[in-house]
Amino acid sequence: MNVNNRSKMFSCEFFPPRTEAGVEKLIKTQQALNDVIEPAYYSVTFGAGGTTRDSTLETVKLLSERGINVAPHISCIGSTKRQISELLQEYISLGVTRLVTLRGDIPASGETTKELLHANELVSYIRGTTGDHFNIEVAAYPEYHPESISPQSDFEHFKNKVAAGANGAITQYFYNIDAYSRFIDNCYRENIHIPVTPGIMPITNFESLTRFSDACGAEIPRWIRKQLEVFASDKDSLQAFGLEVVSKLCNQLLEQGAPGLHFYTLNQSDSINAIWNNISV
Repeated sequence: MNVNNRSKMFSCEFFPPRTEAGVEKLIKTQQALNDVIEPAYYSVTFGAGGTTRDSTLETVKLLSERGINVAPHISCIGSTKRQISELLQEYISLGVTRLVTLRGDIPASGETTKELLHANELVSYIRGTTGDHFNIEVAAYPEYHPESISPQSDFEHFKNKVAAGANGAITQYFYNIDAYSRFIDNCYRENIHIPVTPGIMPITNFESLTRFSDACGAEIPRWIRKQLEVFASDKDSLQAFGLEVVSKLCNQLLEQGAPGLHFYTLNQSDSINAIWNNISV
C-alpha cells in the first residue's frame, strides 16, 4: 500500500452468519482481513424486509464486544418507526457511530409497513431522532438501480438522500469504471461533495457472480463475461483472471481519486486480501 493511500478509507462488508460454524468462520475472516488490511470499519447487512434484523444485531454485538468498529445496515421498507427507533438506541448503547442506511429490498410477500418507504425518509428520521450521532452512509448506483425508471430519476433519489443528511455513499459493485466516473461528474455538477466510495466485488465464481449481478442490476462487461464463460470449469484460471480484473479496477479507481474502497467479502478473506496485495498506487 502506497503512502498516498493512507488517508483513504477502506472497509469490508459481512452478512450475518446463520450457524455457530458460520460465527466461528466470521471471526477468523475478520482476523485475517484485519491482519492484512486493517479496515476502518466492517458493515453488516440487513435482510429483505428486515428478515435478518435480530441476526444483524447479534453480529453487531459480537463484533462490537471484540472492539471492532461496526457499521450496521439499517433499512426501512419492512420496519416500523418504533422498531427503527429501538434499533437505533441499541446501536447507540453498543457505541456504534456509523450506519449504512438503505430502503431495503421489498419482501417477496410485497408487504411493507408504509411508514417509511424511501431511503431519504429513513435518513431524515434518523437525523430527527438521533441528531448527528451517526455518520450515515447511503447507497449509490453508478449503473442505476434496477427499479429506476430513468437515469435522471435515479440520480434524483440519490440527491434526496444527500439532502436528507447523508455523510457519504457506498456504490453498488461495478466493473465498468466509466460508470463510476460519470456518476462522480454528475455529483460535481450538482455541487455534491460527499465521499462516494466504490463497492468492490471479487470474482471467484461465475455462476454466483452472474446471479448476483442479474438481481442487482450490475453489468458484467461482455469481454469479462465471455472470458469467465471460458474459465467456468477451471476454478484456478477463473480466479486468477478475476483477481487481475478487480485489482486493476481498484488501482484505476484510486489513481482517479476515489476516497477509498468498500469490499464485499461474502464472509471470505482470501480473495479480498489477494486484491489488497495487488493494490500498488
